[in-house]
Amino acid sequence: MAQIKVYGLGVHLNPLKEQLSQVIHSVMMDVVGLPENKKFQRYFPMDMDDFLFPSDRSAGYTIIEISMFEGRTDQVKKELIQQLFTRMNEQLKLSPNDVEITLFETPRSHWGIRGLPGDELDLSYKVEV
Repeated sequence: MAQIKVYGLGVHLNPLKEQLSQVIHSVMMDVVGLPENKKFQRYFPMDMDDFLFPSDRSAGYTIIEISMFEGRTDQVKKELIQQLFTRMNEQLKLSPNDVEITLFETPRSHWGIRGLPGDELDLSYKVEV
């Protein structure tokens, strides 16, 4: 399970949303093993007044926060981060300098999904990878 939030300036983020969504989900499937039908993403296009960032970042500055069940190895998490940087740069021309990624892991029992605690769900994919 993963929930993804993406923040950026609306003038830059809105035109990229569909492509960025595809890139993020393809990485989540390839690296973390999420099924194709498990895309949970939210986009937060912001006004310039509401999104302050350092002057060494461009208007393409984008923050990605990924909340997911704990259980992935550090190697998998590093690969996830690296593949996001690589594919966003290759496919969307987003500079790695303009992207920040944070992973938040929580125990499955801290999630409530479809009326159950997350540790009681029968998942169609592995979390411990």
